[in-house]
Amino acid sequence: MKLLILTNLVVGLFAGAGWAQEPARVSSPEVGADRRVTFRLLAPKAHEVLLTGEFMPGTRPLERRDDGLWSVTVGPFDAEIYHYNFIIDGVRTIDPGNPRVKTGSTPSTISSVLQISDARPAFYDGQPVPHGDIRTHWYQSQSLNSLRRLTVYTPPGYDRDVQTRYPVLYLFHGANADENAWHQLGRVNLILDNLLAAGNARPFIVVMPFGYGVPPNAADRQGQNTAMFGKDLIGDVMPYIESRYRTLADRDHRAIVGLSMGGGQALSIGLNHLELFGSVGGFSSGLGPAPDFPKTYASLIAHPDAANGQLRLLWLGCGTEDGAFAASKGFSDFLTEHGIKHTFRSSGGAHTWMVWRRYLYEIAPLLFASTAAPTR
Repeated sequence: MKLLILTNLVVGLFAGAGWAQEPARVSSPEVGADRRVTFRLLAPKAHEVLLTGEFMPGTRPLERRDDGLWSVTVGPFDAEIYHYNFIIDGVRTIDPGNPRVKTGSTPSTISSVLQISDARPAFYDGQPVPHGDIRTHWYQSQSLNSLRRLTVYTPPGYDRDVQTRYPVLYLFHGANADENAWHQLGRVNLILDNLLAAGNARPFIVVMPFGYGVPPNAADRQGQNTAMFGKDLIGDVMPYIESRYRTLADRDHRAIVGLSMGGGQALSIGLNHLELFGSVGGFSSGLGPAPDFPKTYASLIAHPDAANGQLRLLWLGCGTEDGAFAASKGFSDFLTEHGIKHTFRSSGGAHTWMVWRRYLYEIAPLLFASTAAPTR
């Protein structure tokens, strides 16, 4: 009894000093029925708080109350998934009232996540349909002499039917992201689950490796990144996947697609290895200087008829508000000039997941569409 009384006394003393008190709960962001959004931040000692996000140009200041609570209401906005940050006295940070956070391989990508939903579910929303699995693997890369990680999506029913073999999509993330980006931010698993349930795509496995062949912060070695990543992909990742999953291991049943940095990797690796990949795609691709195209894609343009005969699909897409649009359009023109058949998808939008989720939704039904059904 004495111990209980003493314990309560000590806790009471700490609480009275403010040591055991948790900070007040601040609701942020709060989405209204009219799709206007209120952001709040408790920061009594701050002098300025700004809001920046994908849903608006520039920044918006938050207003301070006497108790140190800052807030601003903006919108209305379209139903979408957006990323945003607060800038507190010049320091960019996440919203401490929001547990949903975008992360990656470098600090520059960390943001808070805002989802505005519609009455009807979006193509990337979870719905009451059969769901595939997301699996994580560690593997030892002999090419890079390092322990690395990759993520795999398997379609619904993969484990029940142990005889069926599947095509494979190798899907790459962009700069500052990692092997989790396509399912955490791109929602690849939910997009494919919904397409499969609607009968609009055939089932396939998706492999999402870590896209850096050199460390993300090694600025002096970034010119080597695609080459080193390509060695790991072909020498380690593909053999690893084909030895552990029931794949259809031929070029007609392999696709390679990526966004931004990963788009440049997919195009460079895929179009120089048509013996391995029958379908190639790039979203908002990091392509490098246009004068390098003839050298980078020399094997492709040397025999355009042969390349066209091998390529089941070559698909490029970029938003018109994206800084990569001019390069993407220039690459499309380069392919046209050299007689390489392809699709160039121009859409609204900037360099964001809002665009890339839509592109995946559009390209997924085209992958493997005319190949034979999965074999047993």
